[in-house]
Amino acid sequence: MIKRRRFLNVATSSLGGFSMAYLLGSCSQQGQQNVASTSGNSISLGIKTKVLRMGYQSAGDLFRNRQVLEKRLEPLGIKVEWAQFVQGPQLMEGMAAKRVDVGSVGETPPIFAQVAGSDLVYVVGTQRTARTGTSSVIAVPPESPLQKFEDIKGQEVYFQKGSASHYFILRALQSIGLTIKDIKIKSMATIEARGAFLEGRIPVWMTGDPHYAIAQKMGRIRVLRDSVGLDSPGGYYIADRKFAEENPGLLKIIIEELHALDKWAEANRNEVKKLMIATQKLDEDVADKVMSRRTFAGRRGLSPELIAEQQRVADLFFKEGVIPKKINIQDALLPPDLYAAITPPEIMV
Repeated sequence: MIKRRRFLNVATSSLGGFSMAYLLGSCSQQGQQNVASTSGNSISLGIKTKVLRMGYQSAGDLFRNRQVLEKRLEPLGIKVEWAQFVQGPQLMEGMAAKRVDVGSVGETPPIFAQVAGSDLVYVVGTQRTARTGTSSVIAVPPESPLQKFEDIKGQEVYFQKGSASHYFILRALQSIGLTIKDIKIKSMATIEARGAFLEGRIPVWMTGDPHYAIAQKMGRIRVLRDSVGLDSPGGYYIADRKFAEENPGLLKIIIEELHALDKWAEANRNEVKKLMIATQKLDEDVADKVMSRRTFAGRRGLSPELIAEQQRVADLFFKEGVIPKKINIQDALLPPDLYAAITPPEIMV
């Protein structure tokens, strides 16, 4: 366990910094409850808390909006509280500060957080398809003189350090024979950079939906490339280690509800769009663009194959000098038999 001060010092000095700004919801003290169940291999899946504090990002969260956790946990006497963060690095910072128990981020934030000393564990991953990555782009204003991605060399590129965009830009540059040192990184959360980009004051911006779709509607974005084919393992749900070890039964419920939600969303895409319009206050044509790129491929268990893919990402960050030390993803995992007990067998691939 680390103190918040040490986390922030390491993150800002060694990694270029997690933004200090994050939005927090209300928090409660954990209660003491024991709701035990037993899996096929006799692992006790206990629950000790009466409050589950979930973190989500400002781009929106279907899991929160559908309130499926609330419905599942209410009979157990467990309350769900949601805390909003501008992006993944801020969510990881909130977890390190013990303000959130479980949250959803891309492949990069937990690596940066582990380097900074956070005691976290991976809960479940995300499946990817051939269409995954179409909503994440490197873009310029329409009037920019940059005409192709290769023109990015020497340019200021705005994105949130430590976010999924960090791996995206690293791999995109690598694909054309450049390195992260060939650009000038300007760290700024996507939502904070959007206004300046729309006004033409940011030369190169890394963004995703719904910001991408909003800029498209305004005719203020020209894409140099998307992240399709850059072999990201995908996003994860991450948990505080102590919370995870004390509440494996809750992790099982979270994974089951996510698995069911993905199936529902793919079969009810129009309902998802309506919910998006209502909760994120998006115009219908913007929501249409977002949904045209949105996939609900399902969850992916923490199999040896997925762990190896995430280790490859961490190793690349170290090799390229983005993080100051090599880390082992195995240090941020629960025991394999526990993953087997809390994860539906069909997603353990």
